[in-house]
Amino acid sequence: MLLVYQGPGRGRNFLDTLIDLAHHEADFVRRTSYPTSGYSLGTRGRRSSRRLVAPPRRRTPVIRLAIVALALLLGSRAFGILQAHRDLHPVAATARTGTPHPAVASRPAASAHRAPTATPSPSRPPLPSQLPQVKVPVLSASWLRTHPIAEVPSIKGRAAIVVDLTAGQILYQQDQGTRYADASLTKMMTAMVAADLVPLDTLITVPEAATQVEPNHMGISTGEKLTVRELIDGMMLDSGNDAAEAIAMGITDRAAFINFMNQKAAALHLRATHFTNPSGLDETDHYSSAYDLAVMGATLLADYPDLRAIVASKQISIYATPQHKAFNPINIDRLLSTYVGAIGIKPGYTGAAGYCLAAAATRNGRTILVVVLGSTQHFTDATTLLDFGFRHPVTH
Repeated sequence: MLLVYQGPGRGRNFLDTLIDLAHHEADFVRRTSYPTSGYSLGTRGRRSSRRLVAPPRRRTPVIRLAIVALALLLGSRAFGILQAHRDLHPVAATARTGTPHPAVASRPAASAHRAPTATPSPSRPPLPSQLPQVKVPVLSASWLRTHPIAEVPSIKGRAAIVVDLTAGQILYQQDQGTRYADASLTKMMTAMVAADLVPLDTLITVPEAATQVEPNHMGISTGEKLTVRELIDGMMLDSGNDAAEAIAMGITDRAAFINFMNQKAAALHLRATHFTNPSGLDETDHYSSAYDLAVMGATLLADYPDLRAIVASKQISIYATPQHKAFNPINIDRLLSTYVGAIGIKPGYTGAAGYCLAAAATRNGRTILVVVLGSTQHFTDATTLLDFGFRHPVTH
């Protein structure tokens, strides 16, 4: 059979013509097929096969061209489908760091990984003239007034408070309204104000002054660029005073940032609190109370899911980038490893404050928050207070 290509007809393209040629060629193959023996098919004996096999013949260039054209057409359609799928399901470029799923939000993370941010926000974005309005946690003493404590918990701290956050009730308090130096518990407020002012992926260039602060250090160096989130990692886990200062100096000027801290304290009705620095170092007019610090802790846990995830992490790996070296902040809150259900918050120490701790834990649907100030055994005290809280359910 001789097929002669005479060019595409009106309204038909070259590919259609090639397909027609392929059909003609296939018809010719079917008409010239013949039975073959079982032996030729790889079987022994006289059995005949029902398969029909085309006789050996030289394939024409036309059918080869048609096959190639069909392959190109199918390949282009498959590529289009794949590209559409990718457009609908993009692959994330950064490590997952968002809000924990509600089912595991209260569980401390053994470790987290902070991959470099793909497109960090620019440094020093425009700041709001005022902080966002806040919901003031209600910590009521009504249950405590009607349920006298039969056995007062024995602790070394000068001031303390135990709060059932689930019920919004104070279960125990000791000198809870007196002003004390609060050491690094200040950093709860620093972290919240930073999150109020800028996106956590905002880049901060570390100023030299931030690296000179004493004594605790994340280990940042002058000129390095880190995100606010990474600096909060180092501030809350390592208790880095350098990170706290870099946040205050990098988001705005230091004095303005401290003013925002006091503005938020006023909005939360913290009447026994005043800040003069972002890290909690001892200064005459820098103080808070056990009650006020409990309000800060309750606010952080309730309204700042990113910060809640950070303080619940035992350690966080911050990968090196061209803008900064690698960091591996390790949480100094040992309750995350020793107390079942612990979800962290913040330990602290200065000469004037002694050992201080805000800590929380969740068990059986109840979250208990404790604060202890001026102790010599803050982790032991916090364990005693948490146990007390879980032994005293709020009943009506």
